[in-house]
Amino acid sequence: MTLPGCWGALLLGCLSFTPSLLPRGSVVQGLVWGITAVIGYGLGVLVAAIWRGLADREAREPHPRSWKVFAATAVPVLAGAVVLGQVWQSEIRRLVGAEPVDLGLLVAMPFVAALVFTVLLLICRGVRWVYRRLAGLLAHWIGRRAATTLGWLLAAGMTYLIVTGLLLDGLVTAANSAFSVHNTTTAEGVTAPSSGLRSGGSGSLVPWETLGREGRNFAALGPTPDEIARVGGLPAVAPVRAYAGLDSAPDAEARAALAVRDLERAGGLARRHLLVVVTTGSGWVDPALVDSFEYLTHGDSATIALQYSYLPSWMSYLVDQSKAREAGRALVDAVYGVWSSMPPEARPRLFFAGESLGSFGAEAGFSGEYDMANRADGVLFAGPPNFNPLFREFTDHRDPGSLEVQPVYRQGRIVRFAGDPGAPIPPVDRPWPDRVLYMMNPSDPIVWWSPRLALHEPDWIDEPPGADVLDGVVWIPFVTFWQVTADLPFAVDVPGHGHNYVSRYVDGWTAVLPPTGYEPEQLATLRAVIR
Repeated sequence: MTLPGCWGALLLGCLSFTPSLLPRGSVVQGLVWGITAVIGYGLGVLVAAIWRGLADREAREPHPRSWKVFAATAVPVLAGAVVLGQVWQSEIRRLVGAEPVDLGLLVAMPFVAALVFTVLLLICRGVRWVYRRLAGLLAHWIGRRAATTLGWLLAAGMTYLIVTGLLLDGLVTAANSAFSVHNTTTAEGVTAPSSGLRSGGSGSLVPWETLGREGRNFAALGPTPDEIARVGGLPAVAPVRAYAGLDSAPDAEARAALAVRDLERAGGLARRHLLVVVTTGSGWVDPALVDSFEYLTHGDSATIALQYSYLPSWMSYLVDQSKAREAGRALVDAVYGVWSSMPPEARPRLFFAGESLGSFGAEAGFSGEYDMANRADGVLFAGPPNFNPLFREFTDHRDPGSLEVQPVYRQGRIVRFAGDPGAPIPPVDRPWPDRVLYMMNPSDPIVWWSPRLALHEPDWIDEPPGADVLDGVVWIPFVTFWQVTADLPFAVDVPGHGHNYVSRYVDGWTAVLPPTGYEPEQLATLRAVIR
């Protein structure tokens, strides 16, 4: 262990306790601590090597007193960082209404950090050993400097090929195989609908067994007319739901065309409201998204969706982005093609929606804000990933003076953004005839995560924090990236915060739809029903 590396590990390890967007458990904090400490160790070694190069001298053993100074500094500094970290975590849990941390797991935190640090350091030293072996062999035939350079390139190339070619591809292949089997199962209590208003039901063009697990949930579940009427206080009808699974047709265009034909068969185009939903990876549609739409339209609606992957959303996010884009474009174009050929007076109102990766896929069907306004009566996107092209365009080119956490794009004429759609959506003094709404919780790591976080400070860090973000989040190179990355796996675990939008959909659709006839008391009841 080198002394400069240990100082770097101590510094960045302590900084890993600074607050992030969401509360995290002790084991996760140990994981973040270990990864960040390894990064700090590497940076410390790198800085020392650069300094030796500038001073033109070889490495030398540090004085024993230097190690004593390090140890005397590390103990109180690290203890202080751990205590402050727990204070900040308690504040974050209070902001989002999360349960207190299990104090017993605090004991595991340093052991997890030490294990992660050791394993990653050994892997890095294994790569270094390979480099030295290669450089030594090459030095028999070429000069020392050339052998050193070529050895590094070969070691780095081999590492890249192993990680991407063997580990990543192997993981994706194994996961795809496992989740394809899961796709053939049916959730407990879910049975094929008898109604012809649902795909997989009586007379449907899409066989029940081809819908996939999430498609069967979508087709079989949802509110009944009596439930809708009980909340809305007006007569209601049974909604139409059309869906095509991966096994329903060979490719995205064929699945989209099949789903549209089944929508027509079920009478979906005769309804007053038509909703196109682009799903997440496994074909999942958030029940809160569609149920809220059906309640607020009193059941006089039809919803269409399709599946494009076996993988869950986070894995599709990494490896299936092209499939999401292809499926979104195919579904939007197929529905719009049939809808636009209808007489204007006979067309239903047309709406589009997507959550998370679904918003990325849905954006692929549009070229910009005017295209959305021309082709849709309303659009609702929830938790857009940071790489969404249109979302980034609207946010990066927001009006001067508006914030990244609450952007205003071209005076809000078409596209608007809301953390809480139940509150007035700025700019409140401007008309909003064509409504495209992005819902994004301030504490949602999916919205803010980007590889650029490692080396570039985003605007939202310096802006006044949202209601559920601690006023103490700061940007630190490398550290902030890993902290937000650690928030991603737990982003949906805190209702109403992070990447959980269940409680937001009622207000989101109320803002996008024409007047629904719901009174404030009925909306409050509906929010409780959806939750």
